[in-house]
Amino acid sequence: MRKKKAIMIGAGLANMAAAVYLIQEGKWSGDKITFYSLDDHGSNDGSPLKDATDDYWNENHPLENQKGYIARGGRMLNYRTYVDLMDLLERVPSATEANMTAAEDTRDFDAKHRTFDKARLLQGGKGIVDGGHLGFSNKNRLLLTKLIALPDSEEEKLDNVTIADYFKDDPGFFETNFWYMWETTFAFRTKSSAQELRRYMHEMIYEFTQIEHLVGVNRTRYNQYESIMLPLINYLKEQGVNIILDRLVTNWEFKETPMQDEITVTGLSMTNTKTNEEEFVPVDEDTAVIFTNGSITDAASLGDYNTPAPENMDYGAAASLWKKAAERFYNLGNPDKFFADRDASEWVSFTLTTKDHLLLNEITRITTQEPGNALNSFLSTTPITPLNQVDVNMSIVVHHQPHFTSQKPNETVIWGYFLYPRRKGEFVDKQYIKMTGKEMAQELIGQLSKVDPGPVNIKEHEAEILDSIINNIPVYMPYASALFNNRAKSDRPKVIPKHSTNLAFTGEFVEQPYQMVFTEQSAVRSGEIAAFHFAGIPMSRLVKTPRYDKDLPTLMRAAKKMFA
Repeated sequence: MRKKKAIMIGAGLANMAAAVYLIQEGKWSGDKITFYSLDDHGSNDGSPLKDATDDYWNENHPLENQKGYIARGGRMLNYRTYVDLMDLLERVPSATEANMTAAEDTRDFDAKHRTFDKARLLQGGKGIVDGGHLGFSNKNRLLLTKLIALPDSEEEKLDNVTIADYFKDDPGFFETNFWYMWETTFAFRTKSSAQELRRYMHEMIYEFTQIEHLVGVNRTRYNQYESIMLPLINYLKEQGVNIILDRLVTNWEFKETPMQDEITVTGLSMTNTKTNEEEFVPVDEDTAVIFTNGSITDAASLGDYNTPAPENMDYGAAASLWKKAAERFYNLGNPDKFFADRDASEWVSFTLTTKDHLLLNEITRITTQEPGNALNSFLSTTPITPLNQVDVNMSIVVHHQPHFTSQKPNETVIWGYFLYPRRKGEFVDKQYIKMTGKEMAQELIGQLSKVDPGPVNIKEHEAEILDSIINNIPVYMPYASALFNNRAKSDRPKVIPKHSTNLAFTGEFVEQPYQMVFTEQSAVRSGEIAAFHFAGIPMSRLVKTPRYDKDLPTLMRAAKKMFA
């Protein structure tokens, strides 16, 4: 149903994409679009700590040291599949590079700094593990092949089936090099959806042959805020778009209809989080409402060098609003599947800033590769899972430096995460979730010491490295992997739900044919669909999505790799 104006609930990548497409493809004036959001970046954040936006802070636990940098997550791109994202970035100027679009900026940087990971997996007593040998048994191969071969029309057979359920008769799958790399590249867990794993195996099947080196990974010049979000923000502001921040949308007003199945938003209740004043925004019949219905960084909380990140028990701002709509209408999904099982979704990450390059140089020496090439995952040397299996303790990304435009030449920024934050460290006898920033740095040094091949072990430099740390910020994210939670297809609403006259859903918690979640690709695609729908643009004009899962040479290479 064609509209003339739009209200965006949430100012993350998906809704910003929708706004760009409304302006450029729908020929809308920017002043017809208004954002209401807590922040202007969603989960694609990154900033000097002193400039971090208000949603970071826990009022009951202020940080002691507001120095260094913070990024709750990290983003890796892939040109071959992120076709909608690259189309979007071609439409806006770079925020840092003159006379380049944001896409040209990224391609230029990536061409000069190609990814080739020589140390994807590291294990104590072994050093760099040969990830090229995936480690499959014949049973592993059979089950994985059956998963990949399941046609789209039968995907519902995997409704409410976890990856652990699917491989229940073959637990050895979870000790293959393939699983360690797939698990930590994409943040899958054994409790994650087998349906989503199938989608990844379809859309990323060509990565199967090169995952040990990550050569298919593309990276932005700087962090995801400055290289992806800021170009969009700058462009939209120049177009006259209204971006109203510090607004928490708390409730809906829907049109009352005899059948009670028509979904028409007539008003929004919200709170100004700066003044605590309540506001009501009416929605007329010419206005579309485009809502990002979940966020993987909702309810995130920060610690500091001397304090763990506190555990925030909030359900999440976006998910809470989604739940109110889902309780009213039968076809809007089930947010509890994603936001009521923290054991399946929580992470702890950290952003470490140093005043010199001692730690960076030691990591370079141990892994034999330059910064910007790797996602290093440290395998446990002892069984740590409920099935007494070896698994990954922690993973780090050593970015090309500088990772922030304001970063000084002598500074290093490193990001890392613990996929299972309730497990205990090997060098700090605490659960990861209870570690301070200092203790996480000590755990990292300990993990590096296990695989250090040098005559002088990194442990001998521990005091000097700790002294070089400006800050290390732990971040607890209760919903970081929520988009992978076990589910049925019906648990996520469609971008344009049946019976909706003016409400669309965008982001990582919507159901889109073929698309895999946890990617900028799926976020942009959802915003593009919403924009085309409300601007009256034929869906045939959407960016064409490649299907590598139907490309015979790609499938043959994957089959050959499976038996390597």
